[in-house]
Amino acid sequence: MNTNDTSAEKRPKLVVRPAEPADIPGIRALNQKVYASLGDHASYNEAQLRAHQHHFPDGQFVALYKGAVVGHCATFRIGDAALKPHDWETITGRGYASRHEPDGPWLYGMDINVDPDYRGLRIGQRLYAERRRLCEHLRLKGIVFGGRLPGLARRWKQAGSAEQYVALVREGKIRDLVLSFQIRNGFEPIGVLPGYLPFDHESRGFGAHMIWRNPRVPQDEVSGQRRLVRKARSARVAVIQYQLRQIASFDEFAAQVEYFVDAVADYKADFAVFPELFTLQLLSIESRRAKAADAIAALDAYVERFKTLMSRLSVAYNVNIIGGSIPTRDPDGSVFNTAYVFLRDGSVHQQQKIHPTPNERYWWGIRGGGEATVIDTDCGRIGVMVCYDSEFPELARHLVDQGAQILFVPFCTDERQSYQRVRYCCQARAVENQCYVVMAGNVGNLPNVDNMDIQYAQSCILTPCDFPFARDGIAADTTPNAEMVAVADLQLDSLAEARQHGTVQNLRDRRFDLYSVAWRDQRRAG
Repeated sequence: MNTNDTSAEKRPKLVVRPAEPADIPGIRALNQKVYASLGDHASYNEAQLRAHQHHFPDGQFVALYKGAVVGHCATFRIGDAALKPHDWETITGRGYASRHEPDGPWLYGMDINVDPDYRGLRIGQRLYAERRRLCEHLRLKGIVFGGRLPGLARRWKQAGSAEQYVALVREGKIRDLVLSFQIRNGFEPIGVLPGYLPFDHESRGFGAHMIWRNPRVPQDEVSGQRRLVRKARSARVAVIQYQLRQIASFDEFAAQVEYFVDAVADYKADFAVFPELFTLQLLSIESRRAKAADAIAALDAYVERFKTLMSRLSVAYNVNIIGGSIPTRDPDGSVFNTAYVFLRDGSVHQQQKIHPTPNERYWWGIRGGGEATVIDTDCGRIGVMVCYDSEFPELARHLVDQGAQILFVPFCTDERQSYQRVRYCCQARAVENQCYVVMAGNVGNLPNVDNMDIQYAQSCILTPCDFPFARDGIAADTTPNAEMVAVADLQLDSLAEARQHGTVQNLRDRRFDLYSVAWRDQRRAG
């Protein structure tokens, strides 16, 4: 045998496949490398990339070489707005693909980029080919996007205008690194888009308005016929209006919590929602009133037992639990009002309260968190806003842009006016984001616990206000100040219907040319 035979030698493989959540770090690194000249704001953050895969998973692709991400392609579906003048931020929902229309007849090319160290492998051509195959498979009218013109600034004096520059490239008289490549791949310019990418100084902010028409579909045909028909999906939600009362031990607390989880599991609930700071009931184990610093230390000692308890109940009773909140001390000594989410697959997630109230800062020294991310569940994407957070519309919008369909609001209010602030804001969040909002609050009192002397709550499950939903925008509610449970079935497909074809279409009709929510990603790689 010839030991020098290398015919069976393993060689590096280039693979193009749909993007997966595990690819996100690699995509971010590639984006930052490719768009370094445009500044950090030109690359995607983790929340945006997660949103792409949620809104339209079939339209996201990566190219892998030796297992590393060397190419990335992001698309979504949209209507004829793609053919009208627009800018990148508006058409893409500020990079979240939040304007994706499940029945949209056009495939919009939000982004495509290739590692410059691997451009000899024709990765760009492969990604464009995947886009075309997807477009043909879905029987869409074609592909539209705004393309960069990186040679425009250098040749501005020669061309005199963006329109003339595109014409010269199209005629082959000058060459543009991006536009020439796109034309060779079958795309044709139908105009220019002023202000498409204002920060792209090489393109002087312009984009080439490019189109590829699907030759397999007559342009007057109703497209999307191969879209999979989804069955109506629903999530059964149970809100637990929890009565605070003095207890003697953690075991007594655990028994009380398990009683409610058991009860809602009998109703086959998908989600059980507990109130904010209902865990302060653990402080009543001591018969004396503790100082604020001592109280926080005492609660922090219960955090791991609490998480173990709730995770066990979630798995044992097959229900996803929004576990209210418990003050939690970070290793650096900072204290956050943290909502834990326990999924029935055994995973545990957390959301720190972003906006602590003046009382929380005064009594407990609570700090505000810095991240707001959606959580993937077996009933779709959800977000958590802890009480006061619901009174800031930017936070809900950021979560919905990432794909949240249900926003859970554990709350703790002491009297009716405080409650109404949260309630009215939650109803507004449901209307303006065309999503469901679920509120769960405490009743009763804890006489020996600071800031928990009295409680007022009327927990509820809120909907958008349109024909597919409850008449008053309330799917279910409770009797004020009584310990009880409210249950409702939330039709998730009704949200998509309302967002695309509702009487009003708040998400689609946003004016990105005038305003947007720009979230500062505190985990962004340096």
